[in-house]
Order: sequence, then C-alpha cells, then structure tokens
Amino acid sequence: MKVKTSITLSGEVLGMIDKHHAEFRSRSEFLERAARAFLAHLAKTEAERRDLEIINRNADELNAEAEDVLAYQVAL
Repeated sequence: MKVKTSITLSGEVLGMIDKHHAEFRSRSEFLERAARAFLAHLAKTEAERRDLEIINRNADELNAEAEDVLAYQVAL
C-alpha cells in the first residue's frame, strides 16, 4: 500500500535526483528505491555490529581454542 507524503529537499538534491529520475517512472520511485537501499545498508551495518560484538565477547575462548589446535599440530 502506498501512502502519500510530503518531504522537503534542497534544490541541489532535487536537481541531482532530476538528472537520474528519467531512469525511473517517477521521483517517488527513485526516492523509494534510494530509501530501501539505504535502509538495507543500515540493517547490514547493524548486523555486522552485532556479529562483531559476539566475536569480541568470545575472543578469549576462540583464541585459546586456536592456540590449542596450533599446539596440537606442532606436536605431531
């Protein structure tokens, strides 16, 4: 479902949109696709932040396990 809204943009941004909006059906389609791409970027950034937090939280255990494996390989 589409919802009509109103936004305010600088003339500079609107001019840049107009240079590319011919590739799209409308300014609305251009802006929706841009917003979706940016929202996907934000979601990916958040997921990466959570993953890094998990890795850092478990770093000591993971490093100890890696050292154990390397020590075992050297012993062979």
